[in-house]
Amino acid sequence: MNEEIEIIMEETIDRMKEATNHLEAELGKLRAGKATPTLLDGISVDYYGVNTPLNQVSNVNTPDAKSVIVQPWEKNMLGPIEKAILAANIGLTPMNNGEIIRINIPPLTEERRTQLFKVVKNEGESAKISIRNSRKWANDELKKLLKEGLSEDNEKDAEDKVQELTNEYTDIVDEIVDAKEKDIMTV
Repeated sequence: MNEEIEIIMEETIDRMKEATNHLEAELGKLRAGKATPTLLDGISVDYYGVNTPLNQVSNVNTPDAKSVIVQPWEKNMLGPIEKAILAANIGLTPMNNGEIIRINIPPLTEERRTQLFKVVKNEGESAKISIRNSRKWANDELKKLLKEGLSEDNEKDAEDKVQELTNEYTDIVDEIVDAKEKDIMTV
């Protein structure tokens, strides 16, 4: 039975880590007034008929805090990359100079900061819901083990450990959200 509890705990930790990793990935896509290569993550380009991630057909760099430069490995990819960035509807306009694509990052308005602040809060809450769902899953699995002969003391101890994990990962989510909020609200 202890081995089964360990498996449940490991699966619970994996699920909770996945929730925090997903949160970080989603918040990394939010534009907080600073240029980062992650702004273009998730954009795919038509590369000879195959949908290919942008970072697999070009170098994406940030020479300064206000611009992103996309340098395709093949010159004939400038047009498709420019179209893909426009089609992604990320609120940024690419400028093609025949060599590279430059994307200037405009400063955030107060209204946009407030909108982003709400998005960050919602993403944080979604991550917490995912963590609580992981806790519920673990507790349900422990209840099944209890019916199969696990002692009540062992089940209660395991539930306490699951709650400690839930608290720990909820605190991690709060730290991630607080850091992103500071990033957004810093002018």
